[in-house]
Amino acid sequence: MAINWFKYASPATFYPLAGRMIPWFAWLAIILTLFGLYWGFFETPSILTDQKQYYRIIFVHVPAAWMSMWLYVVLAGWAIIGLVFNTRLSYMMAAAVAPTGAMFTFLSLWTGAFWGKTSWGTWWDWDPRMTSELILLFLYVGYMALHSAIDDTRRADRASALLAVVGVVLVPVIFWSINCPDPNQCAALHQQSSFKGVESNILLAMLVLSIAFWMYSFAVAFMRVRNIILERERNTQWVRELPEVCE
Repeated sequence: MAINWFKYASPATFYPLAGRMIPWFAWLAIILTLFGLYWGFFETPSILTDQKQYYRIIFVHVPAAWMSMWLYVVLAGWAIIGLVFNTRLSYMMAAAVAPTGAMFTFLSLWTGAFWGKTSWGTWWDWDPRMTSELILLFLYVGYMALHSAIDDTRRADRASALLAVVGVVLVPVIFWSINCPDPNQCAALHQQSSFKGVESNILLAMLVLSIAFWMYSFAVAFMRVRNIILERERNTQWVRELPEVCE
């Protein structure tokens, strides 16, 4: 029998589904994070004997940078769905994703600054990659600030969604800034991203931690959206009948 996925567009039906999925994503995030960190820090010493040990920051920095861009695309995607179909849950999901995206963007900037200090001798340089990533953090913060500044929920949803959609053009700019076809035009300290020549153990650690961060994002976003649903639907009958609310 075919499953009607459209029924989960309703907060009342999505709320219990999200609750069932949270433990699975949370445990996957924990297991994969521990495995990825172990593999990156303890299974690559022979590979990194000629490298300074700060090189290991890439095992966190690279996945965090990937997630910062990917989560903004997800946020903008939910915002577009909300604007086009006027679905309440879409706006709620966008609001739930934003804090996690901001966290990964900050983590990317912090680990990048740590790398820059040890590798280039400076905490910050107005490198195109760093600058565009900083602007991405401002977009996340601006989205959340705009949403909280408007008292009317529906107006806040639409205004912040428009900002998210406009800001999505920054994502290809960030990608281009680190994958510039002509490095002489980019004038960047940040090296280009490439998997060519990357040792398999290093690549494995980065990919496992990327999946771990992805699972973490699912778990945290679902926990947050459940709280948003309860807040917005608190006066409805189905929320009053929930066991956790009745208690």
